[in-house]
Amino acid sequence: MNGSLLAILACVATPLAIGWWVSRRVHTPDDYFLAGRSLGLGLASFSVFATWFGAETCLSASGRIYEQGLSGGSADPLGYFLCLLLVALVFAAPLWRRRITTLPDFYRRRYSPAVEKLAVLLLAPTSLMWAAAQLRALGQVLDASFGLGVREGILIAAAVVMVYTMMGGLGADVFNDCLQGSILLVCLFVVFFAVLVTLDKGPLTLMQEMDPARWNPLSTGGKFPWACAEAWAVPICGSVVTQELVARLLAARSPETARKAGLVGAGLYLVAGLIPATLGLLGPQLVPDLADPEQFLPTLVRAHLSPVFYTLFTGAMLCAILSTVDSTLLAAAAVVSQNVLVPLRPRWTQAHRLHASRLCVLAGGVVACTLALSAESIYKLVSGASAFGGAGLFVLLLLGLHTRRGGARTGMAVMLCSLTVWAYGTHVGHWQAPFLISMMVAFAVAALAGWREPPPRSEAEH
Repeated sequence: MNGSLLAILACVATPLAIGWWVSRRVHTPDDYFLAGRSLGLGLASFSVFATWFGAETCLSASGRIYEQGLSGGSADPLGYFLCLLLVALVFAAPLWRRRITTLPDFYRRRYSPAVEKLAVLLLAPTSLMWAAAQLRALGQVLDASFGLGVREGILIAAAVVMVYTMMGGLGADVFNDCLQGSILLVCLFVVFFAVLVTLDKGPLTLMQEMDPARWNPLSTGGKFPWACAEAWAVPICGSVVTQELVARLLAARSPETARKAGLVGAGLYLVAGLIPATLGLLGPQLVPDLADPEQFLPTLVRAHLSPVFYTLFTGAMLCAILSTVDSTLLAAAAVVSQNVLVPLRPRWTQAHRLHASRLCVLAGGVVACTLALSAESIYKLVSGASAFGGAGLFVLLLLGLHTRRGGARTGMAVMLCSLTVWAYGTHVGHWQAPFLISMMVAFAVAALAGWREPPPRSEAEH
């Protein structure tokens, strides 16, 4: 137990020290939000991986695959891997060439300030829901490991992350991501092989005894096919429009570096994500009749590994959470401060803008902590974050980058129609696939409205 506490203290103290060290080099909003646009391939790739690979990937994904088989991995790790791949191949380089700071900057330039503000209203809550999912995951880990209680774990994590993110911004996040991502990869491999070694039967034997239906990633599980399509569309398309991911690519030193960083980060994500996915697939044979699926991985590690290895697992989960929460809080602060507060105060100096940005991180941390304390599960937070308003944003980003039709009226029509359809289908109609239907509506509206409306002159000349 003493060793575990020392490991946790190290995981807490190290990012605080890095945040203080990087803070001395932060002088402008570009330094704070994009690390001076100077990231090389290694830093950018590991940051993309560590930002996206959170503790919900280990806890929630392994739990869902434990329950549903491989079809439970439609979000993690399979869906989000495909999302990262899509961003790298289609969006990374074109977005970098725009020289923007936030995603709402793109919507303002390509469509209108009104579309920009609506994007902020959708993107900021999305980032905060992601942060809340990570904080709840930490509460689960600390509760399972030390009996501290989920509530106490959430509060501790929120306090630590807010402090070092407020100090160093994206530069501190990136250095912490690389350190924490490396620790996470090592620990996951150690845990994976240690569990396999302690099994009474070999993994091949367990797989042969498994129900073949558990191997089907497209299994409907008795659900309507539209619901299964929705389960894949939300993480793949809805998660493209996230400020925390795009910021890593915008911070790269060149468009080619941004594209390669997205590809490498996606590969790392898939390799690491297959470990909890494989364990979850074998889960019913390893830990049968588990009441809470989100406790599957901690229960498995505690049952099969020594206290030393359990310490490694706890440290890996802490690293995963810290590397994701800092990014999501910074993303929410970026869109609120840069796209809402700064336009209201055009006479602010660089120092004023930095101060406002740090206060936004603090406010976002409080909101995320509140959401984490009130949520029912990690998965509901993550799926809600990916679906919230993402259909319209995705369609406008895709068409705005790769076509020359549609301006302010098209942007507002797509956003409002898709959001209305999604909200009605989710909360009133209780449709099987509200996100997918809202995305179809967004494409239809964009085609009808954009055909007659050219883009703003500056974009037409871009």
